[in-house]
Amino acid sequence: MFRPDCDLSEGLLGDLVLCPVRIYCRPKGLCDSAIVRGQMWKGHDQMRKPARIRWSTGSTLSRLRAPRLGATAIVGMILLAGAPGSALAQPVYPTPDPDAFYAAPADIADHKPGDVLATRPMPAKTEFPDTDITMIKFRSTDSEGHPIAATTTVLSPKNRKADAPLLSLQQIINGLGAQCAVSRVLYTSDPNLMMREMVGWNVLLQRGWSVALPDHLGPRSAYGAAKLGGQITLDGIRAAQHVPDLRVANSPIAMTGYSGGGMATAWAAALAATYAPELRIAGAAMGGVPMNLVSMLETMGYGAHPAFGLAMAAGIGLEREYPDRFPLSEQLNARGLAIRDKLANSCTNDILAAGAGQGAVDVAKTTIMSTDPVARGVVEENSLQLFDGIPNMPVFEWHSPIDGLVPVDAIKAVDQRYCAAGVKLKTAEEPVPDHLTAAVLGLPEALTWLDARLRGESAPSNC
Repeated sequence: MFRPDCDLSEGLLGDLVLCPVRIYCRPKGLCDSAIVRGQMWKGHDQMRKPARIRWSTGSTLSRLRAPRLGATAIVGMILLAGAPGSALAQPVYPTPDPDAFYAAPADIADHKPGDVLATRPMPAKTEFPDTDITMIKFRSTDSEGHPIAATTTVLSPKNRKADAPLLSLQQIINGLGAQCAVSRVLYTSDPNLMMREMVGWNVLLQRGWSVALPDHLGPRSAYGAAKLGGQITLDGIRAAQHVPDLRVANSPIAMTGYSGGGMATAWAAALAATYAPELRIAGAAMGGVPMNLVSMLETMGYGAHPAFGLAMAAGIGLEREYPDRFPLSEQLNARGLAIRDKLANSCTNDILAAGAGQGAVDVAKTTIMSTDPVARGVVEENSLQLFDGIPNMPVFEWHSPIDGLVPVDAIKAVDQRYCAAGVKLKTAEEPVPDHLTAAVLGLPEALTWLDARLRGESAPSNC
């Protein structure tokens, strides 16, 4: 029979059944609910305001069960976007940068990816003696194929030689606000945002290399949108080659990055053959790369997690890039919306603080997780393990075999696929449990490998 009170919006598994639509309750106590966003299964009544109900063991409905939740914080946030919600909350975007240089021109659609839209010299920094700093605005492409304006900042030795090496260095950017971008952090006075490691870039500059630092999260600060980072990285290289004063039009090119920066680097390497086939990239060195966002987030657990702030930030970033396919905000409860708003323009430390002690079950108004392939597809499209592109350049990849944050199985699966495809791949392991310590320990070998590629030496492989 039809029970109009068989729907509810929040509660605990086994104790409370969570259904966002009316439920057709059969005599055997089975419950079929429509859980695909914007749709209902045949035989179900119209959507109505959810109510909460606790099932008693004596009820004919006692055998009802919510679907098993095999996801984690971000995956949970993502799949929650597949379920219908009673409120149509809109995505929250970062406050636009007040500097008009970052704005897209009205004719951006008339430009090709990598076209230079504007350049400007930046103030010298004492951290980089005898170095010119140039900011470039260029045309790139967002996650859904639309034209966007992106930026990269190029450090160049004052005495640079024509066609000396160009290294695109994808810095870790854990942020949702414009002030988190590398071009902004480079000049910040905020101690929470300063890149204290940047003085180490002088090692590169003293070799005569130019160093490009793309703002690879794009104009929407779309943290978590990995494919976007790869496209911006490649277009930033194109743009740098189109600026005559940089003298890198025919330079040997390499790319590097770790963690989130490694993800942008890895995607750029995998996309290069199809997205920017004219670029001749000598090599890409990447470390600690989250190769599969789905499996990475499944390791975090569905409850409270120290890194939940970053998990939710990734969900917010993905919603910014895929607002129609990934309507995360619609599924957040009052607490979730409050945390979302707090994160909207935050960088690493504030993101971690806002999410401390929280989990997906704390911020969602329903824990029904949809199997909607549209929402899940967003995560999969940003998981390199599930992308069939193959780098057309040598690759150096390093990681910790006991990394507590990034699933190593996904890294190994990508390495094996690249080896099978004939990529000249050199891998290295740094057996430390801390994700960032592995970055530091792997840098010397990565730098040596990059130097050899930029000098034209044949790439080794330990496949």
